[in-house]
Amino acid sequence: MYHYRRRFTREVPFGPIALGGYLPIRVESMTNTHTFDTAASVEQCRRLHEAGCEIIRLTVPTERDAENLKQIRDQLRRDGIDTPLVADIHFSARAAMKAVEYVENIRINPGNYANRQKFSNNEYTEEAYREELDLVRKEFLPLVSRAKELGVSMRIGTNHGSLSDRIVSRYGNSPEGMVEAAIEFARICEEYGYYDLLFSMKSSNVRVMIQAYRLLVRRADTELRYPYPLHLGVTEAGDGNEGRVKSAMGIGALLEDGLGDTIRVSLTEDPVNEVPVGFAIVKKYNDYHLIRGDNAHLPVKHVVESRQASQSSLSAPFDPFSYSRRVSRTIALAGMTAGGNEMPRVETEAHAPISDPDALFQEIIERLAPEKIPDGIRSELVGIRIESPQELASLEYLLEKLGDAGRSVTAATSDSSLLAGISRKVAKA
Repeated sequence: MYHYRRRFTREVPFGPIALGGYLPIRVESMTNTHTFDTAASVEQCRRLHEAGCEIIRLTVPTERDAENLKQIRDQLRRDGIDTPLVADIHFSARAAMKAVEYVENIRINPGNYANRQKFSNNEYTEEAYREELDLVRKEFLPLVSRAKELGVSMRIGTNHGSLSDRIVSRYGNSPEGMVEAAIEFARICEEYGYYDLLFSMKSSNVRVMIQAYRLLVRRADTELRYPYPLHLGVTEAGDGNEGRVKSAMGIGALLEDGLGDTIRVSLTEDPVNEVPVGFAIVKKYNDYHLIRGDNAHLPVKHVVESRQASQSSLSAPFDPFSYSRRVSRTIALAGMTAGGNEMPRVETEAHAPISDPDALFQEIIERLAPEKIPDGIRSELVGIRIESPQELASLEYLLEKLGDAGRSVTAATSDSSLLAGISRKVAKA
């Protein structure tokens, strides 16, 4: 649990590419044009393709939009753009049956696909629960059959906040409900012998999103026939730095868990802007972890044994499926308190070198008092690096110049012989 190992998943086709297995983590985006507007959609798809986007998703709310996917696809293919297309379906089973003819993947939301009632506040008996699930199966199976016939893969994508009344009545609007909704649809697919699946557990709440994916993996890898790939993303993350940081937090936490086969950074900006952010997030994993072995991908021959052993493996020292803050003692730190029930304190590292103490002084002051600078970085602590005995004298000069603000400076070094000198000077501040 303390070493990186990517979860090995079934390879799922996406037209000319595939997901899962030992393949790279793919980066995708989604158009924000009206899908019925062929020219605008084609142009945006072209720009996404030129930016390196590996999978392009288009929203398909109506049959009219679904029918126009053919025009979009044909134009793109004539232009030599073979990027896989995904049809994003929410409510309309009829739109899904048309869209599946023209795309490489179809995404359905189990919270509203074939579920008619919303916000009814009904209390479901066991019999009523099973009856509605049977109706869902009846309406969903034609799409499964057609997707299997055409070789089109499917993403079962649950959204937090759009679960069916039936699921909410039993599980609430919770990660557990999100997972159950997805697994219900996956079981239907497996009953029919259709296995070209992947999952997503989207939420605009990063904590909920992480919990849902982790819970999904625990259940799906023991209850379903195959470990299916995961599409990662934070719904409506926002724009600017907020959207990028929020996406990096949610997606990055799961990638560090070894989870994720494709990602989308969902920004409320031009979709083209999502692509470089996505590649930046997956770069570490695609560049350095695409090797086979115990420290990277789980070797194929060990998949079954690993899944069996996981049932009796040591538990993590925390519950990965719910949030609870680690218990710690409260300490005094730079004129404030940290730990216990205090808010987490923020530390940033200064860019200016200690060899230029005046520039470093100015940067520290700006970080500790961002209100003086419109675009300043707020920081309660500022870290600096000391790497030579000569820099100790500069540190002393800097701390004297900072006065009381020097208490908010933390110093680090890779040279253990400097630790005693650094400690004495910082302690004086």
